[in-house]
Amino acid sequence: MKHYLLIAALALLPTYASAAEGVVKLDKKSDTVDVSINGAPFAVYNFGHDLPKPFFSPIRAADGAIITRGLKDPEDHPHHKGVWVSVDEVNGLRFWAERAKIQNASVKILKAKGAPAVMEAVNHWLNADSQPLLEEKTTISIFPNGLMVYDINFTALSENVTFEDTKEGLFGIRLANTIREKEGGHVENAEGLKGSGECWGKVSDWVDYYGPVNGKTYGAAIFDHPLNFRPSRYHVRNYGLFSISPFGPHAYTNKKRPDDPVTILKGKTLRLRYGLYVHPGTTASANVAATYQQFLKAAGDSK
Repeated sequence: MKHYLLIAALALLPTYASAAEGVVKLDKKSDTVDVSINGAPFAVYNFGHDLPKPFFSPIRAADGAIITRGLKDPEDHPHHKGVWVSVDEVNGLRFWAERAKIQNASVKILKAKGAPAVMEAVNHWLNADSQPLLEEKTTISIFPNGLMVYDINFTALSENVTFEDTKEGLFGIRLANTIREKEGGHVENAEGLKGSGECWGKVSDWVDYYGPVNGKTYGAAIFDHPLNFRPSRYHVRNYGLFSISPFGPHAYTNKKRPDDPVTILKGKTLRLRYGLYVHPGTTASANVAATYQQFLKAAGDSK
């Protein structure tokens, strides 16, 4: 009976449609893109020139619950805004900490309505003279089940660009305070490791982070792609920060591996692919492992 009641309760959790069902719609405005799934608000992409970087905020579950931390008066790390792409120590510039600016150059809606809907953001990472150092061209595909696929292409524009070995990066989300592990949330990875302490700095196909919002359980999983130039590692903390980066093998292993910066030669491009899966329920009930397979198919299996 207890198992039956648990299954029945999980069945009542609000959820977006399956990957093949439902419709995602993108509505571009002057400095935002509103994202809806089956008519319900899902996310807002903020790209105004007054911002230190573009980002998605808020991110919502199917029933409207906001799973990202609010932007107003954060108690720590004000640069942790919704869902974002940035990293520190790029040619000596600290983009993650918002001491250097990532300015949007363009947003194109490639597919305004569908499963997925698709947009392309071109962002310029500016140098100390406010000139473009690095171009980030990111194609974002959003599926009806809450999967977001990021296909990121970094091109060095004016000179060689070096990403130093740092833990502060690259593709991240700041979760709502009630979800964070130190308030009862849960973290686990594809290998079955549990807790931020065990999953931090590890290589894994995915890590999932879930916890309560208004009495119900929601989570977000981050996916790595096997054809990125090397395996990424997870910067997952008990206070709600959750990110993935390939740029820190030395930092993420507490200096056990050698320092290993990455340089993109002028005019050359580095491609990275990641996924974010916003879901109700736990890792098991949300079928995170199965959705990872959907991500691999959606992100492509070729270089």
